[in-house]
Amino acid sequence: MDKKVKKFSSFLNNPIDYTLVITILLLLAIGLVMVLSASSPSALSEWGDSYRYFNRQLIFAILGVIAMLFISKIDYRFYQKFYKHAWWISAILLVLVMLVGREVNEAKRWIYITDSLSFQPSEIVKFLIIIFYAGILTKNRDHLGEFKNGFLKHIILLAPIIGLLLLQPHFSASIVIIAIVSVMMILAGCKFWQFLAVGGGIGIPGLIGLIIIEPYRLLRVTTFLDPWKNATGEGWQVIQSLYAIGSGGLFGVGLGESKQKYLYIPEPHNDFIFSVLSEELGFIGCALVILLFAIFIWRGVLIAMKSPDMFGSLVAIGITTLVAVQVILNIAVVTSSIPATGIPLPFFSYGGTALFILLCEMGVLLNISRASVKS
Repeated sequence: MDKKVKKFSSFLNNPIDYTLVITILLLLAIGLVMVLSASSPSALSEWGDSYRYFNRQLIFAILGVIAMLFISKIDYRFYQKFYKHAWWISAILLVLVMLVGREVNEAKRWIYITDSLSFQPSEIVKFLIIIFYAGILTKNRDHLGEFKNGFLKHIILLAPIIGLLLLQPHFSASIVIIAIVSVMMILAGCKFWQFLAVGGGIGIPGLIGLIIIEPYRLLRVTTFLDPWKNATGEGWQVIQSLYAIGSGGLFGVGLGESKQKYLYIPEPHNDFIFSVLSEELGFIGCALVILLFAIFIWRGVLIAMKSPDMFGSLVAIGITTLVAVQVILNIAVVTSSIPATGIPLPFFSYGGTALFILLCEMGVLLNISRASVKS
C-alpha cells in the first residue's frame, strides 16, 4: 500500500514552475491595483465607500492564493477518476441556475448564496468541461482521428452544455467553452479539417442565426459597425472605452488619474477595466500586461508539452486556453475590434468568486508543472 502511494505521489514534492507563479502573482497584484483605481468612483457613488469593491476583491484574492498553493499539492491525476461526473455536475449546475438563479440585466447567470455573495456556475463549468474532455479524449485516444467515433461523438457531448448556456442566455461563455474544447480536441488528435468543415457548414450559419433571432445581439453587431450612430445608447460604452484608450497615450495620464472611470464607462472595474488601465498606464502599461499574459501562455504550453501523460497535457492546455481566449476576446471588445460581449479579463475584472475559481485552476496547472520535473 505504501509503495502504491509513493509511486502515485512521487512528484508532489517537486518544485513548481516559479516563473508561472511569479507571473500569476504579478498579474493578480496589478489587477488588484486596477480594481482599486477603477472602482473607487462607482463604489463611492453606489455605497459611499471608495474601497468596497477593492476590499471584497482583496479578500477573495488572499483566499484564492491560499487555495492555489493547497491545490498545487493535489495530484492532478485524482481528477481523472471523476471526469464523467464533471459532465453531469456541469449540466446540473446549469439547470440549477435556470431554476433558482437571479435574473440580472435580462439574463439568469447568477446563483445568490446571500444578498452579498453570489457566483456564476458557468465559471465552474468551464473548468469541469476541461476535466471531462481531458478524461474522455484520453480514454478514446485511439479513435480520435475518425469522424464518427472521434470528432462527431465528442462534439455531440458538448451540445447540451452549450444549449443550457444559451438558455440563460450566456453567449460569451458558450464561445469560450467551444474554443477550449476545439483546441483540446485538435491537440488530442482530432482532424483540423473536420472543424473547418463543420464550422463553415453549421457553426457560422448557426452563429448568424443566433445573432439575428435575438434583437440585442443584432443591435450589438450594428453598433460595432458604427458605434457613433447610437452614441448615447448602445454605442456609449465602446465610445467611452476608446476615449479612455486614446487619452492614455504612451505613458498614460497617471495611476488613479483616469477621467473616464468617473461614471462615463459603466462599471469600469468589470469587463472594461482594460480601458481604465490603458488610460492610466498608457501603451507601456498595456504592453507590460499583455507581455505577462504572453509569458503565462508560454509557460502553460510548456507545462502541457512536458506533462508525463495525455490527461495532464490536455488539462494544462485547457486551462491555458481558457485564460488566453478570455484575454484576447476582452481586449478585442474594449478596443472595438469585435462586437461587445461580456468577457471578463482574467485576474483583473472585478468578481470575487470568479477570481477564487481562477486561482484554484492555477493550482491545478501548478501541480501539473510539478510532474514535468524529473525527480
